[in-house]
Amino acid sequence: MSQTVFANVAAHLPEMARLQPDTPAIFIPQGLDSQQQTSYTQYTFAELDLESSRMASALESIGISRGVRTVLMVPPGFEFFSLTFALFKIGAVPVLVDPGMGVKNLKTCLAEAQPEAFIGIPKAHLARVLLGWGKPTVKTLMTVGRRLFWGGSTLEEILAKVPKDQQYVTADTSADETAAILFTSGSTGVPKGAIYSHGNFSAQVDLMRQVYDIRPGEIDLPTFPLFALFAPALGMTSVVPEMDFTRPADVDPVKIIAAIEKFQITTMFGSPALINRVGRYGEAQGVKLPSLKRAISAGAPVPAAVLERFTKMLSPEAQVFTPYGATEALPVCSIGSTEILSDTRHATDQGRGVCVGKPVPGIDLEIITISDQPIATWDESLTLGTDEIGEIVVKGPQVTQGYFNRAESTALGKIADPDHGGFYHRMGDLGYRDKQGRIWFCGRKAHRVETAEETLFTIPCEAVFNTHQAVFRTALIGIGESGQQRPVLCVELEKGADTSALAKVHQELLAIGAEHEVTRNIKTFLFHPEFPVDIRHNAKIFREKLALWATEKLA
Repeated sequence: MSQTVFANVAAHLPEMARLQPDTPAIFIPQGLDSQQQTSYTQYTFAELDLESSRMASALESIGISRGVRTVLMVPPGFEFFSLTFALFKIGAVPVLVDPGMGVKNLKTCLAEAQPEAFIGIPKAHLARVLLGWGKPTVKTLMTVGRRLFWGGSTLEEILAKVPKDQQYVTADTSADETAAILFTSGSTGVPKGAIYSHGNFSAQVDLMRQVYDIRPGEIDLPTFPLFALFAPALGMTSVVPEMDFTRPADVDPVKIIAAIEKFQITTMFGSPALINRVGRYGEAQGVKLPSLKRAISAGAPVPAAVLERFTKMLSPEAQVFTPYGATEALPVCSIGSTEILSDTRHATDQGRGVCVGKPVPGIDLEIITISDQPIATWDESLTLGTDEIGEIVVKGPQVTQGYFNRAESTALGKIADPDHGGFYHRMGDLGYRDKQGRIWFCGRKAHRVETAEETLFTIPCEAVFNTHQAVFRTALIGIGESGQQRPVLCVELEKGADTSALAKVHQELLAIGAEHEVTRNIKTFLFHPEFPVDIRHNAKIFREKLALWATEKLA
């Protein structure tokens, strides 16, 4: 595993195939059996390794070689796993974009990535032709499934020319060689392509193993496609869930729970929206999930009430872990539900921010003075003391070195550290370190509200108002020029809340705000039917859109 001489992240797969050849690597849902239960096809580690080697040979035969940027638009399934590992084995560079980011952003991302090859299902190719994705640069086309009028080859055609037992020698890539380009969700502005090196991926695999004590032989339910790729590298069996991966908040909890029970899942990854939906159903039905050793939820802060509901389904020693990080650096910190529910949630409700735990081993995390300007070189004088809110910056082996074709974003996001080597990544998040060395998250830097008297931070303020039992979530926004902003709290009520009692809720929110130092100057409340959020996590609130809505309302 981590002892391999390769830095290439794909080297984990042949190693697992050697150690546990007959263990299932993946289960793929294939419709219903005669009892109307989901039936699954399974592939072992040996089969996945061999098939990805065959695919690597086949892809090379059509010109996809080391360093070739290749868009991969295939839904999670056997082809997705095999093709991704095939591209890594070659040393090609998969370009992974989130279909949930919207058509306009997709076009921008693909233009920026300048891909030379495009692998996709027919639907993806149709969209590529109609919307002109990657038109100036894409030379090689391959379709997974039926090819229509767009030319190129199909996976079936190129595999037919490769022997069934074809071996492939994984490219001996260096740790800092580009492994993939992953586009961020773009919660603030257009998504950017983070350049992942093989060393970044390998560091992530090692940290997942170390921080969460994940062992070969465990069974994983990854409800986010990119996390599915970690499972084979960690020696875990992956069960692909039955769901629309672009809409985790609409997941059918019955299907998720059925998969957990059928396969005795030990670990699952889910966005806060998915954890919330499954937890609500589980609570109502009295469901217990004793096989789960851990659930991991990331993408946005997970409210304590959501954690509480979900942990009721788990055995006493199991936890929900909420790692903190970003596409550019993951994981950075981690904390479990036991500590949140017994300790930190009370401080969160009082307006202290959300505790994201202590930094993971091997990462250097600092809190620096808030600035919107680029910082060229690291200086110790930038750092702040305990309990002072500033910008979170991190340095470590899992931290990506820059953005593809985005020199300006890279300059804004990185701080060179010539004295000690390497660089710090600016998370774009605000927070502080407490006396116990834990990090508390206070919101995005771009979302802070600067009034004439003070600076308000979104997460601490919102958490105070979120304690009201009729409130589902809130979003603090600023109206007007920075330095003279008027703070406005947008409020989304729980589904089924009594909307005829808005005046009463309004008065109660005013009273709650008046009790706390951080919220006493928030006097304007607007009720919104349903916040605009990112599709992927269904948790990142598009505050820019809310600000426009609020400005119109108040005009």
